[in-house]
Amino acid sequence: MAAISRPAPGPRPPTSPPLARVVEHRALQYRRTFRASIFGSFVQPALFLTAMGVGLGAYVDRAGGGVLGELGYLQFLAPGLLAATVMQTGSFEAMFPILGGLQWNRTFHAMYATPIRPRDIALGNIVWIAIRLLMVGTSFALVIMAFGAVRQPVALLAAVPVAVLTGLAFAAPIAAFSATQRRPDGFATIFRFGLTPLFLFSGTFFPIASLPELLQPIAWISPLWHGVDLSRAILLGTLGDAPLLAAAHFVVLGALVVLGTAAAFRTVNARLERG
Repeated sequence: MAAISRPAPGPRPPTSPPLARVVEHRALQYRRTFRASIFGSFVQPALFLTAMGVGLGAYVDRAGGGVLGELGYLQFLAPGLLAATVMQTGSFEAMFPILGGLQWNRTFHAMYATPIRPRDIALGNIVWIAIRLLMVGTSFALVIMAFGAVRQPVALLAAVPVAVLTGLAFAAPIAAFSATQRRPDGFATIFRFGLTPLFLFSGTFFPIASLPELLQPIAWISPLWHGVDLSRAILLGTLGDAPLLAAAHFVVLGALVVLGTAAAFRTVNARLERG
């Protein structure tokens, strides 16, 4: 009986890096649940900008007495709200999905049973959060353009990455914290005593110079203030007026991202090794 000839095996399809597998997993999760995030990520900020920037802003512009100079309140508010919205999204993305993957559905433990390393899991989640923040920041930038709240729309090309950097400055440390938790109780504390006060008192809605002198240094050390002030300087075209301050903003935000990511590597690795 003649031997059956078999075709020569072709080249194996390339496999994606482990980091990309983690990002792909988060993207597939989001594809199933993106409808639930539309209001919080896109519609709610637009409504906030309408109510505060257009509604309240009309009264502020008439009664402000030139406090903002020739600047309208909508133009003042939009950059701060861009950074603050991305910050809130990043903080949320670094809480429940991380806790869920390590505690509730243990998806990250299943990944750990494959060649995917804890470092890939931690960094893959942070990369996905950056993608989500870019989506939210870009959508909100389009809303800002539609409202005519920016003098030069091209400046949004720089303001959106700054907002993403601001969101990551919160998301990376919070992800490191989330990896140590087994219950979501601590998240309410972060929102109540951390994120909400920063949202209100980091220059988003009014200059921090309006705060009492004793409270102003607290606002200065807020990561959100660095993001808000930098985004505002970019969109208003005043970045060159204080280049050293702008550089300090970048250094502070970048340092928080790097330190938070390093901490996430350690906490995720420790949690997966403990099982």
